[in-house]
Amino acid sequence: MTIMTPAPIDQQEDEEMLVPHSDLADNHQPMEVVAQPETANAVENNQPLDDPPSSRFTWRIENFSRLNTKKHYSEIFIVGGFKWRVLIFPKGNNVDHLSMYLDVADSSSLPYGWSRYAQFSLAVINQIHSKYSVRKDTQHQFNARESDWGFTSFMPLGELYDPNRGYLVNDTLIVEAEVIVRRVVDYWSYDSKKETGYVGLKNQGATCYMNSLLQTLFHIPYFRKAVYHMPTTENDMPSGSIPLALQSLFYKLQYSDSSVATKELTKSFGWDTYDSFMQHDVQELNRVLSEKLEDKMKGTVVEGTIQQLFEGHHMNYIECINVDYKSTRKESFYDLQLDVKGCRDVYASFDKYVEVERLEGDNKYHAEQYGLQDAKKGVLFIDFPPVLQLQLKRFEYDFMRDTMVKINDRYEFPLQLDLDRENGKYLSPDADRSVRNLYTLHSVLVHSGGVHGGHYYAFIRPTLSDQWYKFDDERVTKEDLKRALEEQYGGEEELPQTNPGFNNTPFKFTKYSNAYMLVYIRESDKDKIICNVDEQDIAEHLRERLKKEQEEKEHKKKEKAEAHLYTVIKVARDDDLLEQIGKDIYFDLVDHDKVRSFRIQKQIPFNLFKEEVAKEFGVPVQFQRFWLWAKRQNHTYRPNRPLTHLEETQTVGQLREVSNKVHNAELKLFLEVERGPDLRPIAPPEKTKEDILLFFKLYDPEKEELRYVGRLFVKSTGKPMEYLPKLNEMAGYAPDEEIDLYEEIKFEPSVMCEPIEKRCTFRASQLEDGDIICFQKSTPIEGVGKFRYPEVPSFLDYVHNRQVVHFRSLEKPKEDDFCLEMSKLYTYDDVVERVAQQLGLDDPSKIRLTSHNCYSQQPKPQPIKYRGVDHLSDMLIHYNQTSDVLYYEVLDIPLPELQCLKTLKVAFHHATKDE
Repeated sequence: MTIMTPAPIDQQEDEEMLVPHSDLADNHQPMEVVAQPETANAVENNQPLDDPPSSRFTWRIENFSRLNTKKHYSEIFIVGGFKWRVLIFPKGNNVDHLSMYLDVADSSSLPYGWSRYAQFSLAVINQIHSKYSVRKDTQHQFNARESDWGFTSFMPLGELYDPNRGYLVNDTLIVEAEVIVRRVVDYWSYDSKKETGYVGLKNQGATCYMNSLLQTLFHIPYFRKAVYHMPTTENDMPSGSIPLALQSLFYKLQYSDSSVATKELTKSFGWDTYDSFMQHDVQELNRVLSEKLEDKMKGTVVEGTIQQLFEGHHMNYIECINVDYKSTRKESFYDLQLDVKGCRDVYASFDKYVEVERLEGDNKYHAEQYGLQDAKKGVLFIDFPPVLQLQLKRFEYDFMRDTMVKINDRYEFPLQLDLDRENGKYLSPDADRSVRNLYTLHSVLVHSGGVHGGHYYAFIRPTLSDQWYKFDDERVTKEDLKRALEEQYGGEEELPQTNPGFNNTPFKFTKYSNAYMLVYIRESDKDKIICNVDEQDIAEHLRERLKKEQEEKEHKKKEKAEAHLYTVIKVARDDDLLEQIGKDIYFDLVDHDKVRSFRIQKQIPFNLFKEEVAKEFGVPVQFQRFWLWAKRQNHTYRPNRPLTHLEETQTVGQLREVSNKVHNAELKLFLEVERGPDLRPIAPPEKTKEDILLFFKLYDPEKEELRYVGRLFVKSTGKPMEYLPKLNEMAGYAPDEEIDLYEEIKFEPSVMCEPIEKRCTFRASQLEDGDIICFQKSTPIEGVGKFRYPEVPSFLDYVHNRQVVHFRSLEKPKEDDFCLEMSKLYTYDDVVERVAQQLGLDDPSKIRLTSHNCYSQQPKPQPIKYRGVDHLSDMLIHYNQTSDVLYYEVLDIPLPELQCLKTLKVAFHHATKDE
């Protein structure tokens, strides 16, 4: 996959994962963009259309250096019936390169869900020698989210504006776009399994480096067999067991027909956020995986497999030159890190690895008994492993520029690697010379891009035959040796000078795609490592589990295909209200996601559905009465009216159409079941226009507890005081207990709960079907101070605004330190006071808080200023999301004082003093 970035400005698109635009800081670096020569391959295996529509568009831009707009569009041209245009950033899209993209000109007016696929090339023409024109090509699936695509770093501005280079002549730039529009099916219908026999891995956002490593390990059959033989049980869960997650992943890669997901595996080793992947690299992942598997293999039939395959040993030595003294230390390695900078190939890196360092002058070695001595220091290899993993140091820290840089230098690696060369110059005297260290290349892992982002994929030859395959996330293609080897060396392509008399600097293109990890297999171990792995190697319970998973997947697929024939009916009952109110919910009556739902064919008569309900709940059909729920204008949800006899004779689909006027596509119903003294269901009473169905919640201020106690039909002309004995009975109080009644009206954006006048009629109090009445024992005036929340409204206010906040120390931003229950209405001072109390700190002004970024799962870069926000709710809000995490730090001086100080940086130049 070629690395591209869509053009929208001032935003960074992190590797293959979109981040919300509003969350982006101004200092984010745009992703470096890379052109790969192999882009045509992406569609080479597709069935070609009869001459897909194509067109070449030439755009002459005059007075180019005087353009003062950030971005500049070409006129519109048409290819394949679609409108296109070229978009350029004359001064670069936040980079010191010309940025250039192909843009869908009419994207804003296209119908919902539009999509089109195009292969295209963009070029800046060299007007002196056309053969030196800069041309880059790629392909993209254009859609509403990505309506432009191209190259952020097309070519350096320095070269573009250099008059001797031939790109800008008479201040005119010539841009060329060649576009081939293909049917969308071309790219997406490509079947990796059918074309190559292998399947890819899905990218879950920033995981392409993991995918290339997993494919490499999977294609070492001895390793795969060992993974299959690790003991797991049917009770293990893949997300909690690395062995099972890896077994499951490998099984699917071996037997599935489509690309495989990696989420269970990443969860099993605790990387379950986007942030986790951004903090690790392929070498770290390789080590984490190796260590964890090695640990899990202990005491099993496959114990020691990791060491047998990947472990080699080298000897660090220091040898005195003038006295007979030598110090040695044996160390093991699972991979070797080789220098790229200053080395032309792998052999040069090994030469550098074993290079002898002289310890002399001020750097003499202190030898036991002999004191300071001149000495030689170095490393030699005792043995190499059967599978040799070489990490190429493509990324390094540049001290001069104070930043990480990528080394794109040309670096060659052979198909056959002989580590016995020159009489075994890399081997220590103790090495076993009978083992022939001749290796053959198995995989090449490639990084395409720059230091700030990029894409990873792997070239592998699974059986060590001449056929190579490219594993690029979900897509697997056949490749040749040149593509896998030479084109991954990196380096620069040098072109001859255009005007030798004027400019002696040759023009160079940097290749941004290059190898960063190599895997070699020792020739003498080849047959053992590239072994046969079949179903017999896989535990029965794993085969059964994965077969079941496959069946469930097929079932879900079928359900999805038939979804338009069905509807979901959610049925809430008194039992649900009893179970949820005061535990899961406090406002309204029920959480519909937690009630029994039925998937019913739309053409089934509703009366047949009632039979299904009778079986499920044991309530005979004649005793069932269903109510439709309605969403009110104040955003509460209440039972609105019972179904009519006519409605009950309709089909489920027709009834859903009726209910859609009331709420969304699901059919939500309340099942009213009346019960006799023996608690058996009885026929519901006839409901007249005078009857109102009310629901009752009971509040206990001592226990701070709210619970559902039942429902009643009351007469609209009746008065609450007539029903008090019945309510006391429902609450378990004495018949003459004094009680207060409140109507729960709404809870968003704030709670509205008002007292009900007991002597007014229900109609006068504007009560209707589905309304909720909360009641409690009357609180005498002297008793008010006894309770935190003496009355229903104050309790509901508390519930509505309470928030459990997880506090973390800014020094350990991943770990919760303590949790505090607070009110969202707490002021800044209230919050820091509670934190200071928790920490046993006398001065709350020494607490400094920092908000949480919900997207990166990290502290925000800027802390909260002293009294910089009004309420706790303002501290927890992050764009349109609410977090429950705050970070704290304890300062040496009060925050208001610190904020008044200025930071002063002092540098000593040519200072002779120690400071």
